[in-house]
Amino acid sequence: MKYPFMTLPDETEITHSSIYEENNCEKITVYIERPVEGGFINATCILPEYSWQNNGFSDDEIKEYQDIISKGVHVIYKFARQGGFGNAANF
Repeated sequence: MKYPFMTLPDETEITHSSIYEENNCEKITVYIERPVEGGFINATCILPEYSWQNNGFSDDEIKEYQDIISKGVHVIYKFARQGGFGNAANF
């Protein structure tokens, strides 16, 4: 399941998965997607390693997105545990 996290002024969407376990570690996949003419460019970031797969963003953009994610990682984990922002806001 994907949960919304943030929409940036340039229409870039940042969403995230639920928490899943891999090798006895809680992980979350963060998805970044921006509409462009003819489709989308996207990237994924696996937490907690900040392991990136990129399909079209510049290195500077990836650094900016990593900064956004790292500043909000505690919130992303909270939302992922509670079923997204909508459910977390009800607690």
